[in-house]
Amino acid sequence: MASAWHIASYIVFLVSACAAVALGMWLATSHRARGPAIKAGSIALFCAAFWAFSVIGFGHDNIASGLLLITSNLAWLWMLYRLFGHDNRDKNLAPIRPVVFSLGFVELMQFAMIAAQLQYGGPVEVSLLLARFSITFRLLFCIGALVLVHNLYAGASAQARQGLRWPATALAVLWLYDLNLYTIAYLDDMAPVLLMELRSLALAIAVVLLAMGTVRNESELRFRPSRSFAFQSFSLLLIGAYLVVMVVIAQGLAYMGSDYGRMLQTGFVLLASVVALTILPSKKLRGWLRVTLSKNLFQHRYDYRAEWLRFTDTIGRAGPQAPPLPERAVQAVADITDSPAGLLLTPREEGGLALEARWQWSDIDVPAEAIDATGARFLADSQFIVDLDDLRAGDTDNVPVAAAPEWLVRDSSSWALVPLLHYERLVGVVVLARPPVGRRLDWEDFDLLRVIGRQLASYLAERSSQDALGEAQRFDEFNRRIAFVMHDIKNLASQLSLLAANAEKHAEKPAFRADMILTLRNSTDKLQALLARLGRYGKHGSKDREAVKLDALVARVAAQYRGKHEVLVPVTEPCEVRADAEGLEQALVHLVHNAIEASSPTSPVMLNLRTEPGSAIIEVVDSGDGMSPEFIRTRLFKPFHSSKPGGFGIGAFEARELVRAMDGRLDVESREGLGTRFILRLPLSGAAELFKSMQEKILANEVA
Repeated sequence: MASAWHIASYIVFLVSACAAVALGMWLATSHRARGPAIKAGSIALFCAAFWAFSVIGFGHDNIASGLLLITSNLAWLWMLYRLFGHDNRDKNLAPIRPVVFSLGFVELMQFAMIAAQLQYGGPVEVSLLLARFSITFRLLFCIGALVLVHNLYAGASAQARQGLRWPATALAVLWLYDLNLYTIAYLDDMAPVLLMELRSLALAIAVVLLAMGTVRNESELRFRPSRSFAFQSFSLLLIGAYLVVMVVIAQGLAYMGSDYGRMLQTGFVLLASVVALTILPSKKLRGWLRVTLSKNLFQHRYDYRAEWLRFTDTIGRAGPQAPPLPERAVQAVADITDSPAGLLLTPREEGGLALEARWQWSDIDVPAEAIDATGARFLADSQFIVDLDDLRAGDTDNVPVAAAPEWLVRDSSSWALVPLLHYERLVGVVVLARPPVGRRLDWEDFDLLRVIGRQLASYLAERSSQDALGEAQRFDEFNRRIAFVMHDIKNLASQLSLLAANAEKHAEKPAFRADMILTLRNSTDKLQALLARLGRYGKHGSKDREAVKLDALVARVAAQYRGKHEVLVPVTEPCEVRADAEGLEQALVHLVHNAIEASSPTSPVMLNLRTEPGSAIIEVVDSGDGMSPEFIRTRLFKPFHSSKPGGFGIGAFEARELVRAMDGRLDVESREGLGTRFILRLPLSGAAELFKSMQEKILANEVA
């Protein structure tokens, strides 16, 4: 029975070998066979046939059969590598070549195992050790080869899979069979005879599959793996190689000696496990692996479909737990370049750019004017993405200093500036932090960031339009409410005026007349003053300007709070401006009142008055809780945003509008937990006259 089984086995080997030779000769000579791996496939078939003939003639344990088996495996591996190559694409698959060469080296170690067996294979213990090492190398080879086969097929396009399914299946059959064979051999410390003889069936199946898939169009063999698939597969290959190396070293340590072998083996496994748990979860390692694969394995750095889906998901995130849109905008750009943090700078009404949002970057100190008007104008006109590392290296490339201010260049964690343009109008700039794996920005980064920047700009512009529309609606509602109030007050004022006029006719009662006239006229004056104040909303600049001594005005405002809250005027310089005295006093009262509300009862509010060339500066300083950049940007100078119950929230807004109507400017600097400084700038009398005359000349020229 055993003899019949051996005869049948040899017959299958013979048939498989003859079929392999026939198919190999046809591939080598036929013009119908096309593809990048035809020659490699024919060589692999010839090598497999020679191995089968050697097994028939000399048996499995013969040295010649062993050498030919090694040669056959290397030929199959070379065929697999050539299947990756289409139009020289294998030259662009840098991570594939090291894996193929590593597997080739592992298989070449079988020559060393054969030589060692011939030299030292006398004792049983040595033979068993060499056999274990040989089987381990074969297991490592099979695992790596199967991972490559998986990458070959799963990473190909749908059209290319039609041509790759047959050779990929043939190789998978060969190496899956060997994987099971050597796994059993490793567990039993001996090669199973039955499975060794059945290897001819695996070869026969592989030959049939190759014959079915050899004649395929060359254009079908296109390798297009996804980024996530390549990263996961390569990670799996590294982990598998690591585990196999661990097993090989541990087995070697176990054979060093009976006394210390087990202890060394256990210690090595523990040390290797600690190293793996420390290194493998590293974000920097994963980032390096992802960058390396994208750079060498793919024609393009980015998977644009995946990037667009992630961008849409980040921007479209909604709900109470979602970050605000400016913060999501920063995250959407940072995710593309793997940046860990970022900032969003948006235009100020006075010109330049100011901080609006941070994303995971709380330690960078951003000045009130992050980028001045000159830098913002350059970014808008040039649409230039600024690589800060190039500027640090001295390659300015016509980038003005204003476009990359010193606070950004000085901070080594800042990496790039991405302008956001909507219809050629700058709506913001995203500042990106340096990614864990640093690299230079290239043309593909610039193209993708420009497209993403324009898309983000449209979202931010839409949000600004919605905010402006909502603000206009609230103003409309507010104006209607004020109109009703003014209407009622006008009626009351008319009635009181009539009553006063009638009272004047009854002059026969001197005492009554005097009291009534005094009371009614006082009431009328107050109502008329209230009407005048209510009517000034939206037209602060309608009153004529007059010379105002600011030192006296500041002292008068501070005196209003005497006995209520300490308001100190430590620094004053006599100066005079041309302004609306009542409006300026009202603006200062708003600012001082807000500072008092933000301060504790025992913390004084400072009123400083100083001059600069052409300007007078009043500073209102408190040491309260301070304000966040987001609050300053989005709520402080927006009407109808009040932190007090029932308040209109127009104090700071009205103060700024009053100052603007006098050709002045109101700025704010604040740090949470430290306090706030409001800076009011007004042109001095001489500068104001010069500015007014220049405006009149410009207006006259436009009319002419």
